[in-house]
Amino acid sequence: MAILKIARMGHPVLRRRAEPVELPIPAVVRQLAMDMIETMVDAPGIGLAAPQVHVGWRIIVFRVPGERATGQPGDTALEPQVLINPELEPLSDETVLGWEGCLSIPGLRGVVPRWNRIRYRGVGLDGNLVEREATGTHARVIQHEMDHLDGVLYLDRMPDMAKLSFTEEMKYFGPDVLTPR
Repeated sequence: MAILKIARMGHPVLRRRAEPVELPIPAVVRQLAMDMIETMVDAPGIGLAAPQVHVGWRIIVFRVPGERATGQPGDTALEPQVLINPELEPLSDETVLGWEGCLSIPGLRGVVPRWNRIRYRGVGLDGNLVEREATGTHARVIQHEMDHLDGVLYLDRMPDMAKLSFTEEMKYFGPDVLTPR
C-alpha cells in the first residue's frame, strides 16, 4: 500500500466531475481504494474521495469514530468503508449546520448545512451492493465526500463566509455559531 499525494484547493482535479467505475471492479480500483484508506488514516481524516488523490473516478472511502457517528452516547465506530459509484438521497428536508474541514483545504473549518438523514448506496470492494441510512457525522461525511465527486468543495455550500475559520481560531466562536439565523 502507499500514501498518496492529496490535491489541495486550486488544483483543477478538485473541480471536475468524476467518472463512474466500470464493473466488475478491476484490480487497479481495489488497490487505489486500499491506498486511499491508508492515506485517509495517515492524514488523519475521516473521509477521502478519489479526486482528492488526483484520480477522476467515483470512489469514496470513509470512517466514523464511535462518538461521532450519530452524536448519541454509545455509538459504535464505523471502520473504514469503500463506496464505488455512490448515490445518496435525503430522507427529509431537514438540514443541520455543522463544522467541516477538508484534507484538500488544510487548516480551515467552516459551518456548512447538510441533510440530517440520508440513504446512500454504492458498490463495496467485494462487488456487492451497500445500502444504508445515516445521520449525524456519518451522514455529513458521505455528503461531503460525494460533493468531491461532483467538483464541489464545502466552501461552495457555506451560506455565511463569516463562519469560516482557521482551526486554531475556532475557539472564538460561541455555541450559537451552529444556530441558523
